[in-house]
Amino acid sequence: MSDPITRPARGRRPRLPAAAYPLISLTVLVLAWDMAIRLFAIPDYLLPTPGAVFDALAQGFASGALWPHIGATLAEALYGYAVGCGLAIVFGALLAESRTFERFCYPIFLGLQAMPKVALGPIILVWFGFGMSSKVVLVALVCFFPLFVNTINGIKRIDLELLDACRAYSASRLYLLLHVKIPAAAGDIFSGLQIGVSLALIGAVVGEFLSAQQGLGYMIASASVSMSLSTMFAGVFLLAALGLCGSLLMRRLHRRVVFWEGEARARDRA
Repeated sequence: MSDPITRPARGRRPRLPAAAYPLISLTVLVLAWDMAIRLFAIPDYLLPTPGAVFDALAQGFASGALWPHIGATLAEALYGYAVGCGLAIVFGALLAESRTFERFCYPIFLGLQAMPKVALGPIILVWFGFGMSSKVVLVALVCFFPLFVNTINGIKRIDLELLDACRAYSASRLYLLLHVKIPAAAGDIFSGLQIGVSLALIGAVVGEFLSAQQGLGYMIASASVSMSLSTMFAGVFLLAALGLCGSLLMRRLHRRVVFWEGEARARDRA
């Protein structure tokens, strides 16, 4: 029997790498920025050119002046992020597990969440001083509540039939929490962790605006005194780059740790 006639495969357009799409968008934005300055004759003291910002970045990296500021902001953000997220998971799990703890403490957490963290900044400075400790506390407060709420919602959304099946095998309450509830809430927890990345940088910069001698927020505030807009924009772009890298890293960790979500999506597509 002769082989069936196969149709020629239609030519497919070559697909670009995933990183190419945001790079194209960024290039278009920079070109539009430069064209707007030339077209409307915007003065340098209102909006610097992209070239001036890139020169400020290049000179800062070449001279080494930017590295201490980047290191200070990263240290404050990372330490505060670790403290705030760790406490959020612990307290969120306790509140989701204990009705008594929820009744006594949940209104207090709601009140603290409603407080503007910037308003607490001067009080934190008085209590913890003008060094790194005050920035770490402020970052921890900012990162705490999104992950706290996500942890509670994720644990409380657990499938009751799954819990009943585990209890049928005499699983302890601690075992259920560590091996069933927290893994089931891992997707919500990582969503809160991803939100906390950008909030950590915001908290660090706010703390540096209040009082600091190093950091990207301090650099931006110092540049505003001398009206050096190119340096201010360079600091903002560095913060955006740090936030983007942190979010991408957390997203990759999410896919690696909560691998069963990707498998479930693949089964749904199939």
